[in-house]
Amino acid sequence: MNYAEIKEYDIANGPGVRMTLFVSGCRHHCKNCFNEIAWDFNYGNLFDETVEDALVEKLNSSVVRGLTLLGGEPLDPSNQPGVLKLLRKVKKQCPGKDIWCYTGYVWEKDVCGWMSEQCPETKEILSLIDVCVDGPFIEARKNISLQFRGSENQRLIDVSKTLQTGEVVLWTE
Repeated sequence: MNYAEIKEYDIANGPGVRMTLFVSGCRHHCKNCFNEIAWDFNYGNLFDETVEDALVEKLNSSVVRGLTLLGGEPLDPSNQPGVLKLLRKVKKQCPGKDIWCYTGYVWEKDVCGWMSEQCPETKEILSLIDVCVDGPFIEARKNISLQFRGSENQRLIDVSKTLQTGEVVLWTE
C-alpha cells in the first residue's frame, strides 16, 4: 500500500485535532475530487513498517483525538490488508483514540454487501473503526455547510451502533 500524505494535525476530517492518512489509489474518480492526485495506486510513498510505527507514535500525542483514513480509497480491496494491519496496531497501542474512515463506497450496497463477502479484511476493519463517512463525492450535491463531508449524499455512520442494530445509525457528537 502507498500513501499520498500524512497530516499530523488536521481539524477538517473529524472532530478535534486528528492525524490523517491519505491512502493512495482510488477507482471512483469522482468529478472534482479534492485529491485527484491520490487516484494512482503507485502515487506517493510506500506505507511500510517504519512509516506505520512513526504514525502510531505521533498518534499517541495527548493533543490528537484520533486517526482519520482518507484517500484515494482506504477500503479499496487492494488497500485493505495494509489498512487492517495499521488499525490493529492503532487499537492496541493507542487506547482511547477514535478512528474515522472516509470511503466512496456506499455502506449497504458495497461495504456490507459485496465487499464483506469478497474481501476477508472488511469485517475486521469495520470492527475497528468508529465512524465511516460513506458515499462518493457528487459535485451536483456539494454543500460546503455540511460538517465533515463534501456532498449531501455522504453520511457519517456510527459503525458500532450500526453493526449492533443492523440499521444505519448516523453519528452525532
